Amino acid sequence: MTIKKGDIVRAEVTGIEDYGIFVKVENKYNGLIHISEIASEYVSNVNEYVKLEEQIYVLVLDIDNKSNQLKLSIKNINYQAKNIKNKANETRRGFLPLYEKLDSWTNEAIDELNKNT
Repeated sequence: MTIKKGDIVRAEVTGIEDYGIFVKVENKYNGLIHISEIASEYVSNVNEYVKLEEQIYVLVLDIDNKSNQLKLSIKNINYQAKNIKNKANETRRGFLPLYEKLDSWTNEAIDELNKNT
């Protein structure tokens, strides 16, 4: 999977420090969620937001492909991932891919119906 700036991807929490959260993404990238990117309000204890080895969603703010380092955020996204093993990866595009395909799928269905009548 290619990760781009603006994507929301799954990550595993690998470390928690006073200044932020360390994660790994797809065993390829390491990332930091700086304390300023955890919540809109004041964060007094990072441990109140995540636990070690927890699976969460993160927003990719920046990528350094040379070092495979990510700058990440969980602010303003639903980062908690309960039972995510069976879920598809979510992106910021939301329903846009469905909207983009809707016309072609509708036309295909109409053509199929016309063939059968």
